[in-house]
Amino acid sequence: MITVGATHVEAMRVHGQLDYPYECCGLLIGRFLKYGRKAVSEIYPISNAREEQSKRNRFLIRPEELLRGERHARDKGLDVVGFYHSHPDAPAVPSQYDLDHAWPTYSYIVVSVLNGVVRDLRSWEMKTDRSGFDEEEILSGDSNHACHNYYSYSAAAICE
Repeated sequence: MITVGATHVEAMRVHGQLDYPYECCGLLIGRFLKYGRKAVSEIYPISNAREEQSKRNRFLIRPEELLRGERHARDKGLDVVGFYHSHPDAPAVPSQYDLDHAWPTYSYIVVSVLNGVVRDLRSWEMKTDRSGFDEEEILSGDSNHACHNYYSYSAAAICE
């Protein structure tokens, strides 16, 4: 389970729409909590460093950008708890390429952008045997909500 504030969800949505038809990418900065939970306190957008012809279906975070993001998190007493990226004109489901490049423990939020509009936002964590991903529930970290907001499948809050 990962907790992400509505403002951070909105920032990822906007980033995905602005970079469309290319993939956007960035870091999820926050804390690792007990029982495998994570809490995101900020997102750290990064420019997709892929060559132009590959940006539609791949993203690349340069090592120096990752280090800069890790330093930023450390300076605030936080950690990089995951990554986000968009899938232009594709579902918010990790690809085989995503699996091949994923690391255990981290969350991977995938934003589906169809025809320039976000349609879906889902979070994933690699299985311990590295065979695939398990979906993570995204809960709102906004204290002014009386309910938990679940973003999967709609990229919009649904109160129960």
